[in-house]
Amino acid sequence: MTHTSSSQSLPPTETTSADRPFKTIGLIGRLGSQKVVDSLRRLVTYLVDHGYKVLVEDRTATVIPDHGQPEESRRVLGELCDLVIVIGGDGSLLGAARTLCHTGTLILGVNRGRLGFLTDISPDELETRVDEVLAGQFEREERFLLDAELYRDGVAVGKGEALNEVVVHPGKAVRMIEFELFIDGQFVYSQRSDGLIVATPTGSTAYALSGGGPIMHPKLDVVTLVPMFPHTLSSRPIVVDAASEIRIHIGETNQTYPHISCDGQTRSVAKPDDVLVITRKPQRVQLVHPLGHNFYEVLRSKLGWSNRLGD
Repeated sequence: MTHTSSSQSLPPTETTSADRPFKTIGLIGRLGSQKVVDSLRRLVTYLVDHGYKVLVEDRTATVIPDHGQPEESRRVLGELCDLVIVIGGDGSLLGAARTLCHTGTLILGVNRGRLGFLTDISPDELETRVDEVLAGQFEREERFLLDAELYRDGVAVGKGEALNEVVVHPGKAVRMIEFELFIDGQFVYSQRSDGLIVATPTGSTAYALSGGGPIMHPKLDVVTLVPMFPHTLSSRPIVVDAASEIRIHIGETNQTYPHISCDGQTRSVAKPDDVLVITRKPQRVQLVHPLGHNFYEVLRSKLGWSNRLGD
């Protein structure tokens, strides 16, 4: 495969404007990275030269002030764009996905982060791979999200959504949390631990993996519940149907107020006797991968697994 440098531009693809699967492209970039800025500039130049309408997210536009394209909010990008390209790490794509899932907008990730399980185009093949996707050579994949809602005395007091995981944890306090777990109304256990990770298959390679949870293929419609440093050694991760209602009742005798985090961002702080309800979100994220995307190859590359013997 021929790689292009930042000064090179590929010739237009052999498709007319009417034949193109995408006409309006949105751009979102992680802030605070010069490498992201460089990739954003390359993409703007490439897309404009090839006749695409480009919309730049308003926050992203602050790092490339001379881009010369219309600026819109992330929500409006979802309404107007056929495809949104996210440049950054997996965290950048997670944030975009939580907004863009509501409009079903296709998302393509360019990796300018660390591991990059979701952002699978490398910067040195940026124009080549984007050109293939814009020409219609791509694979489409759906991922589900979780809705989390915190109730106090039967009234909703907080909510969040997550593509990776919902986590109940003690926050800055170094104290165990006492809670009861119910799945579809059935009592599972009472537990004293540092908390609980409720992860999607997408999140199984993130925080849940470091907690000893299983790696789950993205096509699985399941959720894993991973205890964090449980007081009993018999506590193990549980995998349940993604359609399940997961209910976590915070113990009345807790001496700390547990935090509820969605994809690493604190959404609510629970009090004793609060109830957290986690369900699968009706909307799904629509991801785009270049042809030949292979989940197991991604695992080998990102986790340092060995190739075949003799290679």
